[in-house]
Amino acid sequence: MTQHTEEKHPSAQDKTHFGYKQVEKNEKVNMVADVFHSVAAKYDMMNDFMSMGIHRLWKRFTIDCSGVRSGQKVLDLAGGTGDLTAKFSRLVGESGKVVLADINGSMLKVGRDKLRDKGIVGNVETVQANAECLPFPDNYFDIVTIAFGLRNVTDKDAALASIFRVLKPGGRLLVLEFSKPENPQFGKLYDWYSFNILPKMGQLVANDADSYQYLAESIRMHPDQETLKGMMQNVGFEQVTYHNLTGGIVALHRGFKF
Repeated sequence: MTQHTEEKHPSAQDKTHFGYKQVEKNEKVNMVADVFHSVAAKYDMMNDFMSMGIHRLWKRFTIDCSGVRSGQKVLDLAGGTGDLTAKFSRLVGESGKVVLADINGSMLKVGRDKLRDKGIVGNVETVQANAECLPFPDNYFDIVTIAFGLRNVTDKDAALASIFRVLKPGGRLLVLEFSKPENPQFGKLYDWYSFNILPKMGQLVANDADSYQYLAESIRMHPDQETLKGMMQNVGFEQVTYHNLTGGIVALHRGFKF
């Protein structure tokens, strides 16, 4: 008697999005990694081009809203080239600590080299880590930031829960991320810019149009302001608020662990 083995097809639960494409969940990490390996060397330059330098104001606002104090422990998650880490390092001082964490080794190397060139080494540690399963103790950090990284995470709920675990009671999470423009007409203009100009800039500056096409698509697939607020509340964050920046192109979400 021949035993019939039913062929298994991937279910919808095994799928996730990579930009507008549907891919296997276990493939997305490597696909995102390839994007950032490709753009790491020109990442800072492209940020300045794409945002006309405004990304620096968004990051400064995030620092201002963090309430960071001397002696605190800060996790700059998906911290890439270390813009926030550099500022936090000065603010927490010698008695504090900043961990620059990123899943992508190429981005982490650029960040580590940049911090070293600025003479920022004493209170900074770099760690290659996956946001969904952070390798840190419970109740460890006073502040966690994730700037322009959450949309690239496969399981955002797992990442938010992992962040909640490593925060101390009284600690806060700040999520700086692309979001949904408030004005529909402005949103149409932003869409045109994203899909017509960004890939061309990527080709011109970084010789990589595809990665910036993915960037534009990943922004559209990211949860909007209210949805992300609800996701943060669902894993335990309280007093969750968000502040729209540049008409809602970017939003800063803040939540506390009590």
